[in-house]
Amino acid sequence: MEFDQLIIGLAGVIATASPIVFAVLGETLTERAGVINLSVNGMILLTAMSGFAVAATTGSVILGFAAGMLIGALVGALVAFSSITLRQSQVAIGFVLALMTRDLAYYLGSPFTGQNGPRVPPAPIPLLSDIPVVGPLFFDHDLVVYLSFILIAVTYLWLFRTTPGLVLQGVGEKPASAYVRGVDVNRQRYFYTILGGALVGLAGPAYSLSIKAGWQGTISGLDGIGWIALAITIFGGWNPLRAATGAYFFALLQWLSLVLQPVLTGIPSQVLQVAPFPLMILTLLLVNFGSTEWVRRRLSALPEDQRRAVNALIRRLNVSPPSALGTNFRKQ
Repeated sequence: MEFDQLIIGLAGVIATASPIVFAVLGETLTERAGVINLSVNGMILLTAMSGFAVAATTGSVILGFAAGMLIGALVGALVAFSSITLRQSQVAIGFVLALMTRDLAYYLGSPFTGQNGPRVPPAPIPLLSDIPVVGPLFFDHDLVVYLSFILIAVTYLWLFRTTPGLVLQGVGEKPASAYVRGVDVNRQRYFYTILGGALVGLAGPAYSLSIKAGWQGTISGLDGIGWIALAITIFGGWNPLRAATGAYFFALLQWLSLVLQPVLTGIPSQVLQVAPFPLMILTLLLVNFGSTEWVRRRLSALPEDQRRAVNALIRRLNVSPPSALGTNFRKQ
């Protein structure tokens, strides 16, 4: 592979990862507040369909993205109402909504399958896009990709550098302590579940109006992306920067599966196409395996210097969920 082709390929990886970035950032905020939203996969499908349908009908990609965010926020509100107000199982509610929104996307989207529609135009940044290597990688995309860069930084700064972000962390870690300090825990959870849903709602139109323009129904290739986004949220340790890295890593695996097809002729193309999914799950397992008993026993047999090095690596990779994740909060 020539150098120019490599740069073009890596630029494609960055662009392809942007919808996943939106989804993992939204789910990171939601789970930081202590709510699990398992409906992400169906939300991406439904918002991809609805975003394209609105954009194709009105001729406005802006309205398409707005429709995706609105539907994502409404699904988030339904998750919040069911789990916070009605105190139903967050896992059960999310799973049912994932199936319902997926089927709704396929059913309601039938009239728009295969239609042509508008898409987000390229928007290379003058001067910056001409910088060798860096320009094509980061400054020769459309507004959707640039927005993903901005949201990574904004979400990280909000979470770790602002007072509301510290309140959010308190709500997800120790809601009782946050309540004692005057925080309305359930209101915070409602807000971040709806906001997270709106961000996930950006992911669908980012596919159907930018990355994979159009709506192709069951052959759109989007079914399953939401489950990967949930896995990447865990892989990222509920940290926006690390979660975004996981999104780019998954997109890189998808690109490599295409690049390697002409080389690995003995392997069926279908195997290479699905390989990124189990590889991402395997990576997730490796991130969290350090706390298991059998790993600690194996480490104890290593020389001290090697054991220290391995333990240091495991501590860097190991992640812990917010303490109150998935639990209901009752005012005392």
